[in-house]
Amino acid sequence: MSAGLDYARLLHTAGSILDGAVEEFRAGVGAPSAVAKSATDFATQVDLDLERRLSAELADQTQIPVHGEEFGGPDLDSGAVWVLDPVDGTYNYSTGLPLTGILLGLLVDGDPVLGLTWLPLQNRRYAAHVDGPLLVDGEPVAPLADTELATSVLAYGPFNAAHGGRYSGDVRADVLRGLSSRVARLRMTGSTGVDLSFTAAGIFGGAVIFGRHAWDNAPGAALVRAAGGIATDLSGNPWTVTSSSLVVGAPGLHAELLDVITDASRGEWKDGE
Repeated sequence: MSAGLDYARLLHTAGSILDGAVEEFRAGVGAPSAVAKSATDFATQVDLDLERRLSAELADQTQIPVHGEEFGGPDLDSGAVWVLDPVDGTYNYSTGLPLTGILLGLLVDGDPVLGLTWLPLQNRRYAAHVDGPLLVDGEPVAPLADTELATSVLAYGPFNAAHGGRYSGDVRADVLRGLSSRVARLRMTGSTGVDLSFTAAGIFGGAVIFGRHAWDNAPGAALVRAAGGIATDLSGNPWTVTSSSLVVGAPGLHAELLDVITDASRGEWKDGE
């Protein structure tokens, strides 16, 4: 289904559309909850307004449908479809913490082929398509070099140790404990977009994401791969829209990271089973 898609043109068009939403994003910082999703998860009015605006502009200018976090959209595993998170790191955004942004990815038959992460409060833009290179504020950067945990900063997804689920909180704590003695520094930013774009840019050596939502993961998976990094699930399978988790890292570090996760989780986390 990728035949006929001009990734460079789509990247430019999508970037221009996101540029047009930056001031609205900045103006809404501190917005309260408008739609409660759980005790600690919500959407602001900015989420809703930006998704409507960006979805309409993307569909009109690219003729590709959009699936957004707040309003949904077409199936994600067939054909070309945009996936949009209008405000990633909503809790950060609502409290004024500048680790938040706009995420946009393009999926083709479930594979991430293009990603954009705009961090307006840091005045930073990350963009790439599968053929690379990674662009930071429009300028190409060098591919990621081989690295290792012992000299790297690692991002780790937030969690509640008392929660159960597919990736239970107590095991997440065990994995975090295992990583703490292997990695130079650990960080928990509260924004998937920040974690993944920083990994693509070499600021972080890698990141562990426990969420499965494509609007969170697809943009960053595309960025990391375009930068020469690796994006898989917790079992080491290449990340697609059906994956239940995301582990990204620079060459060398990614394999080391998966080994630590497998050991510390005692093999309990097996995606795809």
